[in-house]
Amino acid sequence: MRHRKANKKLGRPTDQRIALLKNQVTQLLLHGKITTTEAKARATKRLAEKTITIARAGDLHAKRQAREVVNNADAFKKLFAEIAPRFKDRPGGYVRMVKLPPRRGDATPMAMIMLAED
Repeated sequence: MRHRKANKKLGRPTDQRIALLKNQVTQLLLHGKITTTEAKARATKRLAEKTITIARAGDLHAKRQAREVVNNADAFKKLFAEIAPRFKDRPGGYVRMVKLPPRRGDATPMAMIMLAED
């Protein structure tokens, strides 16, 4: 039974799942939007929202916490220089998820996640 279990396993071992989500958050911060499966998009959105909320503080502790998730120097700089100040007054909902048509090969539900506009 999965009572009170918050995260999805995405068919991967823990270390691979964590690496996948960190990479997706990093790419989202770099490019502003990514296209992926719906299940991965939901999990990525959750981690991205938490990371941006942490980055809004802007202090040293926030930088160290965000560095655990964001594994690219350019994305890290962009998070603190552009993205966090942009959402400073917003109480949440930094990432939007838009459903797309199913993938052609296996009909997997697809989605695009993007950073919300101001």
